[in-house]
Amino acid sequence: MLELEHARKRYESPGEIIRAVEDVTLTVAASEFVAVFGPSGSGKTTLLHLAGGLLRADSGVVRFDGVDLARFSRREMLDHRRSKLGLVFQDFRLSDGLSAEENVMVPLLMRGAKRRDASRRAWSALADVDLAHRASHTPERLSGGERQRVAIARALVGEPRLLLADEPTGNLDSETGASVLELMSALPRERGAAVILVTHDAQLADYADRVLTMRDGHLTAGSAAPTTSST
Repeated sequence: MLELEHARKRYESPGEIIRAVEDVTLTVAASEFVAVFGPSGSGKTTLLHLAGGLLRADSGVVRFDGVDLARFSRREMLDHRRSKLGLVFQDFRLSDGLSAEENVMVPLLMRGAKRRDASRRAWSALADVDLAHRASHTPERLSGGERQRVAIARALVGEPRLLLADEPTGNLDSETGASVLELMSALPRERGAAVILVTHDAQLADYADRVLTMRDGHLTAGSAAPTTSST
């Protein structure tokens, strides 16, 4: 489903070049759950952004279903993200003026769903993350963990073919985090979706089909999650 072939992304800052992703080759199949571990600054988030078309690689190729994402127009890329991807960001990216239900409805409405159907599906997605009782609350009335769960519900509501999640359990207590991981790990099995999740959370290794480690922009295979991490 997803292929990165010798993908590279660098940033320039005064006096140095940051090699965020350096010659990464990765293939992710449908129905596969891939976990990527690594310390902060290792390039994990940049890797996700390349996979989702949020960033364009400086060199190399990123393909989805065999199609080079670099060939997409801006409109085609938006359509691709709306119809094929679910994205969970570290900073939530919720709209303050909208309720939790309305935030989850947004991707469905942008795809042309009727409001009643979008509302029904949003309630179901919020129930999956144990947050239906807070559906009418705006983000400023929710805790950090609750906002994270709204963001996860929003990513899942459109039944994406590929879920990209950046530290999705970082703001959750251990019990809620475990339930969210159970939900995400069911996507490959129940819906045939692929999942790429980057994290510091060592318990994730128990859920993943494949564990990778990222350090200094390089991606390598790993058999277990690290027990410690930098922040």
